Amino acid sequence: MKDFKSIIRRILTISRREHKMFYQRPMFLFTMLIGPVAVILFFTSLMDAGLPTKLPTGLVDEDNTQISRTISRTMNAFEETNIVAHYPNFHEARKAMQRGEIYAFFYIPKGTTVQALASKQPKVSFYTNETYLLPGTMLMKDLRYASELSGLALTRETLKAKGMTEDRTMGVIQPIVVETHPIGNSYLNYSVYLNNILIPGIFILVIMLSTTYVLGIEWKHSSQKTLFAMADNSPTVALIGKLLPQTVLFSLLFIFMDVYLYRFMHFPCQCGLLPMILIGILTVLASQGFGVFLFGIFSGQMRLTMCLCSLWGILSFSLCGFTFPVTAMSSVLEKMSVLFPLRHYYLIYVNQALNGYSITYVWSSVVAMIIFAALPLLVLHRYRKAFLVLKYKP
Repeated sequence: MKDFKSIIRRILTISRREHKMFYQRPMFLFTMLIGPVAVILFFTSLMDAGLPTKLPTGLVDEDNTQISRTISRTMNAFEETNIVAHYPNFHEARKAMQRGEIYAFFYIPKGTTVQALASKQPKVSFYTNETYLLPGTMLMKDLRYASELSGLALTRETLKAKGMTEDRTMGVIQPIVVETHPIGNSYLNYSVYLNNILIPGIFILVIMLSTTYVLGIEWKHSSQKTLFAMADNSPTVALIGKLLPQTVLFSLLFIFMDVYLYRFMHFPCQCGLLPMILIGILTVLASQGFGVFLFGIFSGQMRLTMCLCSLWGILSFSLCGFTFPVTAMSSVLEKMSVLFPLRHYYLIYVNQALNGYSITYVWSSVVAMIIFAALPLLVLHRYRKAFLVLKYKP
């Protein structure tokens, strides 16, 4: 018991020393505290509307009939589409798209209505600028839907001209009514989809970088032996005391993020707030463990370790699977994805917050996060040597 109290006292002494170092480096404290909070507020305010709306769109209506004007009004009623200009011909609309004035335009050639009523299958076209992926994709969906509606509108006019009633006409046009029910993110809110992974991903990157930085600064200032002596020559006590203030700070940041997203912003959270807070704390420990492991593997080379942490953090956005399915990647990349903490955070988040399933369905990801947190155990012997022998390598 006496030894345990001594260990706790040494850890707290080292942590107080670390606090003093924070105050001596305001920029570092800004990076760990003010920066992450600004990231939360910036991304949530940037996508406050949920998804882009009223995207600039053009219309080329060479037919100029009642039906073509109805199509135009229908398109303008879509949430994502905003017809900002009518162009006399295809070439003018194309030039406007090339100048960046519009993201897409709908083309109705002359004689469309006459040919449709004569059952000659006229063609309407729409063009989207996929250089801008998100607006181009969203407008393609709206314009495709508008083209289908235009075909149905022409069919309705033809059937009504042949004497069919409105009910029979609608029965022919749409014999089966399809209902769609998106699960998890029922509002198709891009803010929910992106912020719940972008923000933790940035946090993980900052945690790994700050972990390797605060460790490397000891060797840079040749104070590692002082730290080791304060820990009674125990690398475990030295590392815990050194990183404990960061652990508390980043855990509070994750708690703030969860409260802000799930209570203030009302993002979907089927599992409740407490499980997400526990997942956030586990993510902090996993990220710190990974940073300590890399620093130990490369024998205290701060610059190389921070570069690797940066690379690992950036790659995790691509390999975690929230933008492109991991199962659709090559087999090598699919296997590599398990080496990134963000991948496991993403799987746990989807399972818990969006679906509300039992944690047993993602037990492997929970175990993986625990393994990340325990990785420093594999390099403790290297830290013992590093504290006593190694010098800073610029």
